[in-house]
Amino acid sequence: MPTAMPTLRQSFWVWARIAALSFGGPAGQIAVMHSILVDEQRWIDEPRFLHALNFCMLLPGPEAQQLATYVGWLTGGVRGALIAGVLFILPGALSIMALSWIYVTLGDVPAIEGLFFGLKAAVLALVVQAVIRLAGRALPGPGLRGLALAAFLAL
Repeated sequence: MPTAMPTLRQSFWVWARIAALSFGGPAGQIAVMHSILVDEQRWIDEPRFLHALNFCMLLPGPEAQQLATYVGWLTGGVRGALIAGVLFILPGALSIMALSWIYVTLGDVPAIEGLFFGLKAAVLALVVQAVIRLAGRALPGPGLRGLALAAFLAL
């Protein structure tokens, strides 16, 4: 059962925490939101969260961002939606801007080249881990996993 709606101050700090923990792509972001919003804060119940997630998956665009904005709207109206939406994208945007600036200004320095090479490997590892985790949930049997592997190899 959902608890009372949060104040804007509570909403700000919870969405800031979600933003800080939401790395690893949409699957990771949605898992963090579910854990904090449904299990911990109880601002939204499981059926409503899943209904919202299913609806956001049908819409064009980033479903995790849409889900965050929708839950923010449910719990805090327009202000809540703005808090959730902005805080959800802010850490990623700041990270990309910082990395871009470093690459443009220091991209020829060997240590920075090594850093970016390592980042490429880390991102690849995160993507592979997310695909394996998502495939485990979406493809329950060996037959479906074999079909998915064959389709991937055919690409």
